[in-house]
Amino acid sequence: MTVKLNEAALRHAKDLVRDGKVVRDERDDWSEHALPAKKETAWREKHGWEEYADWHLGIDTEANEETKARYEFPFGDYDKVHRCAVISLESRAAQYDHDEIAKAAKELLELIDTE
Repeated sequence: MTVKLNEAALRHAKDLVRDGKVVRDERDDWSEHALPAKKETAWREKHGWEEYADWHLGIDTEANEETKARYEFPFGDYDKVHRCAVISLESRAAQYDHDEIAKAAKELLELIDTE
């Protein structure tokens, strides 16, 4: 598995934050705020894989482009960036030595906290 930073998703996330499309929730809220799998699938079927990719900071370059396995480290609910998701993904990225993604998440968190 080769997971790389999704630069387009990072730009998308920063744009959303700058546009005020952010939920400044608490660290442990992501388990409650993340879309359930069925709703996530319905959203992806409506919007397509390209938009789905825009909501994930990590891309597994070895996985098929049209599978959920390709996209990792979601940062929002497909409408707004969630602070709790960014905190969660920063921690997981660091835990699995995805340093570039962890650094990007930290940048995004700082933007959330200063905007």
